[in-house]
Amino acid sequence: MCGICGEITFDGPADPAAVKAMMGCLRPRGPDGEGLFGSGRVVFGHRRLKIIDLSEAGQQPMVDPGLGLAIVFNGCIYNFRELRAELEAKGYAFFSTSDTEVVLKAYHAWGKGCVARFYGMFAFAILERDSGRVVLARDRLGVKPLYYSATRGRFRFASSLPALLAAGDVDTAIDPVALHHYMSWHAGVPAPLTILRGIRKLAPATILTLEADGRRSEEIYWSVTIGPREADRRMTEADWREAVLETPATAVARRQVADVPTGVLLSGGLDSSLLVALLARNGQTGLKTFSVGFDAVNGVEGDEFKYSDIIARTFETDHTKLAVDGSRTLEALPAAIAAMSEPQMSHDAVAFLLLSQEVAKHVTVIQSGQGADEVFGGYHWYPKLMQSSDPVADYAKAYHDRDHAEMREALVPDMIGGDHSTAFLADFFSASKSASPIDKTLQLDQQIMMVDDPVKRVDNMTMACGLEARVPFLDHDLVELAARIPASLKVRDGGKYILKEAGRAVVPAEVIDRKKGYFPVPALKHIRGPFLDYVRDVLGRPEARSRGIFNRPYVDRLLADPDGTLTPKGNSKLWQVALLESWLQTHGV
Repeated sequence: MCGICGEITFDGPADPAAVKAMMGCLRPRGPDGEGLFGSGRVVFGHRRLKIIDLSEAGQQPMVDPGLGLAIVFNGCIYNFRELRAELEAKGYAFFSTSDTEVVLKAYHAWGKGCVARFYGMFAFAILERDSGRVVLARDRLGVKPLYYSATRGRFRFASSLPALLAAGDVDTAIDPVALHHYMSWHAGVPAPLTILRGIRKLAPATILTLEADGRRSEEIYWSVTIGPREADRRMTEADWREAVLETPATAVARRQVADVPTGVLLSGGLDSSLLVALLARNGQTGLKTFSVGFDAVNGVEGDEFKYSDIIARTFETDHTKLAVDGSRTLEALPAAIAAMSEPQMSHDAVAFLLLSQEVAKHVTVIQSGQGADEVFGGYHWYPKLMQSSDPVADYAKAYHDRDHAEMREALVPDMIGGDHSTAFLADFFSASKSASPIDKTLQLDQQIMMVDDPVKRVDNMTMACGLEARVPFLDHDLVELAARIPASLKVRDGGKYILKEAGRAVVPAEVIDRKKGYFPVPALKHIRGPFLDYVRDVLGRPEARSRGIFNRPYVDRLLADPDGTLTPKGNSKLWQVALLESWLQTHGV
């Protein structure tokens, strides 16, 4: 819906110029307007994408002098109309029809606990005028981002990491622990870390409170334990199928709330096809759907139009296909990297950017199928964890891009310490309240890996084009339901078994029974031709050679054999190395 930013100081006035610099960087997230609010030691900034209440009454930062509150808010509260009615019954009067004002008054009515009442995706900051307290919060599944930098006497926050760089005075040294995670988990870095030592991010489902004297505290307001419940022991497979179809139907209906046109990103896989089918079952007609495809490279197909066409025909959608040749992919690569709040290795980042550029010409809001694999057990490594006696080792073997021995080959001595990523896994699995190895793994992927890979990627690429993406499979009711389903009903027969069986009631069988696909960009998996030239140029620049991250013999080995150096998940190790360097160069680090 927009981009938010701000500065809070504890020993003097805040700097509006720094906030304006952040706002300038956030302009693509909010091309429809801007606002600045300053109150001594607090300055809030906002870039607006008009989705709900298109009038000026919905402008931000939003201030309610009577309540003594000011807010900047990014996201959408899908049940805001129901909450508004509840607040009106308590005596609150409204001056807009926006969900932002509902958040503001909900905070006044229920305090920080208001977040438990929200169905939606959000990141916000609220200033209490009288106490000087600032409260920041992020949604349960981390759909909306919130970055911050803290120095003595000052705290800044923003919807993107580059916005904080634009404000200046940031420690841009590489964080070695974050680098280890980046090199292990296909560029994923779990909160609160980022690749830069001076910038952190708020974890999902977390409230951060800043007192006027600089004291800071955090609290987690939601969590889910994955595994069967005693109360569900009488549930049959048929019962689960019914529940699995009913709950997503509610989730997609919630995400249609908007005062602007909406659509669906249709990949041709089960997840996005199910969204279209459920919207059609809910009575939606003339739904706009969008697909993208790329040239094949080295025998790797680059489109799934065959399957998206089936869904478009079956449900009579207003369908747009975007076919992209390799040259356009390369042309869009710098823009995709510029749009990344953090370096994102997955090949489909550029695909999402190109698709979003096209989709934004037609609609302002789209629904997307991200999260279904993590929530319903769709990945190939899950069966291996079903009966694992050493889940840390088995997960690392299936998921890690390289082991610690190769990490020592890749990184210079100053950037390598302990095996941080394996230690993180061990700590996470030990602390998890889920009982079985597979349920611990599903919790890890939902809570950590999903947030800082597919979810972040979709937010960054869509919002770079002024397009809001909504993800029904991350509706917290649906996530809580899936958590209760026995793992055997999720990972059976190649994964997402129960979702597939439920989907048979509404989705054509040829889409459900097809081989699992991904959103492919083959040119970034098999790097050759102009893409290899691009990578050589990035890694050969003086700043890359002098930065002191990678051992040069390791880089040269990857350059000599790009196709022979893929990760266990089939991603390019060369692209992972080049991406980090390209991202650092792009953002002036």
